[in-house]
Amino acid sequence: MTNNTNLWETALLKIEQETTEASFKTWFKDSVLLKQEDGVVYIGVATRIMRDWLQDKYYKLILKTVREIDPELRNVEFTVSKMVGKKKNLKKDTSNTQSTAHINSLPMDNLYVDKNDNLNPRYTFDTFVVGPFNQLANAAAEAVLNSPALTYNPLYIYGSTGHGKTHLIQAIGNKFKKLYPNKKVFYVSSEKFTVDYTNAVQTGRGKQFKDKYRQYDVLIVDDVQFIADKEKTQEELFHLFNALYDCNKQIIFSSDKHPNSMPGLEDRLRGRFSSGMVTEIPAPDTDSRIAILKEKIASHNFVLDNKIIETIAKELRGNIRDIEGIVNNIVLTTMSKGRDLRLPEIRSIIQNNMKPTKNITPKEVINIVADYYNINPTVIYEKTRKKEVVKPRQIIMYILREDVGISYPTIGEQLGGRDHTTVIHSCDRVKKMIEDDQNLQQEIDQIRVIMRD
Repeated sequence: MTNNTNLWETALLKIEQETTEASFKTWFKDSVLLKQEDGVVYIGVATRIMRDWLQDKYYKLILKTVREIDPELRNVEFTVSKMVGKKKNLKKDTSNTQSTAHINSLPMDNLYVDKNDNLNPRYTFDTFVVGPFNQLANAAAEAVLNSPALTYNPLYIYGSTGHGKTHLIQAIGNKFKKLYPNKKVFYVSSEKFTVDYTNAVQTGRGKQFKDKYRQYDVLIVDDVQFIADKEKTQEELFHLFNALYDCNKQIIFSSDKHPNSMPGLEDRLRGRFSSGMVTEIPAPDTDSRIAILKEKIASHNFVLDNKIIETIAKELRGNIRDIEGIVNNIVLTTMSKGRDLRLPEIRSIIQNNMKPTKNITPKEVINIVADYYNINPTVIYEKTRKKEVVKPRQIIMYILREDVGISYPTIGEQLGGRDHTTVIHSCDRVKKMIEDDQNLQQEIDQIRVIMRD
């Protein structure tokens, strides 16, 4: 077994031979070996974007390299670490490189979703940017924490995709855990709730299902619009609501629509949703977009001129996810070029990565993608595995999910009655293909431009 001190240095020498000089300096040069235990190597990097890039782009190369040095190793984990800054100080590195600035990082154990409550530890009030557009929703969330089940029960937050609903409701859950450590909180998407319920009924575990969801002191259900038209799921949620409410348990919902505007929702459930506090998170205004941009940029230990930030905020009228995606792209492009980007380059990134802003139907997406790949739209619905059809069909599923925000089951229904697991597999496959094929990313970007026109 190789000595811990020498393992990563030896690996870096090998990796340097298999990557370009620019890539090695950008992604590997300042990484450090944090520890090695139970067959796992833990590598520290300076920023989240570097961690994600190594995980997505170089994981296989790194694992292969370290296993060549020590065959007993079976995995590599990447994390943001203060040790990177310490390593640079020891080397007396006085460079002002933005990508390797000192940072405060989450411990390794806190980087992943908690399996007991499904909450993501990164969703906190500390990282939730409050502006005029979401001030009321944030105040309602704080009121719930101050008086659970008494002030606003249920709390129902609605707004379009990417406006910060999931961040806020999970922040409530994470803060609740700290304030009331003896209480149980649970977060679940309505899709997962539906799948759990269906599986429980089919396997005769209905009572276990009921017992599981009735034990929580705070139940958070995300994207409840997906239970519309699902009669049995709505009935189960109605009874669950009553059981929790009668026991003074806090209930929190999010949706893309006001309860009164949700087709396919039973009146009795609509009444329950509206009986507490209903508040909207609209699209962020310009000042709020500036604040969000600054927070996202600072989270990468990155710096952009205020005039450039203001320009981006005025031109980028998308949701918060769009803003975060653009920031990630700007950071990555800057690091890969090794210099500050000019405003025209930033505008080009915005143009190439903006998602459709108009309402678009699944049929329109199908027709656009079919036309782009020069195939008849009718073959998309057929049960065929021809390569020239499978790829466009998978891209349609990916776009309907990522850009239009349609649920997996609904996408399956729109594409010839396919099972939702097939849709999930297709979306995951496209994500993986994008990582390995830059041309595919360009094709999808071009389709997005057509969808915006």
